[in-house]
Amino acid sequence: MSKPDEFTNALIAHLPSLRRYAVALVGNAALADDLVQDCIERALRQSAQLRELQNMPGWLRRILHNRFIDEIRRSRGRGAHQDIADCCDHPDLTVQALDSLSNRDFVRAMNALSFEHREILLLVGLEELSYRSIADELGIPIGTVMSRLARARERLRSLMQDGEAEIHPVPPALKEAG
Repeated sequence: MSKPDEFTNALIAHLPSLRRYAVALVGNAALADDLVQDCIERALRQSAQLRELQNMPGWLRRILHNRFIDEIRRSRGRGAHQDIADCCDHPDLTVQALDSLSNRDFVRAMNALSFEHREILLLVGLEELSYRSIADELGIPIGTVMSRLARARERLRSLMQDGEAEIHPVPPALKEAG
């Protein structure tokens, strides 16, 4: 198997976790798909920069994170925009089964968190990364990872108990940009 084939196979193998991370990050499947597509395009163009395939998950998440931040910055200049497709994932516009109410509450609470808190929770809980790996990936001290995680867990717990979370069909950072 050639080097490009190995890269492509590894990239394909990481697509489900990358999409899962993107959906959890932006809170909308359509926006997440666009973000993943942009990430994959950039990864393919910059494949020579990845020295070892075992570093691919963190490398892809960094690309995705940077594309997300780029989109937030770009949207600041455009003002608020709401596409009708964004409403397709909006929990208030669908009929919820009784057993999915707690899922809806969890999604509401996660979307109400700040980007930094949501990101830390996703990397620890969803991607199961160590504190050291997260600190290295985000370029922050390990103590910052631990304190953000503690604050994020407390905030999430509070939102879930109090039910004060608001649904954000678009990531809160994009809403603030408008």
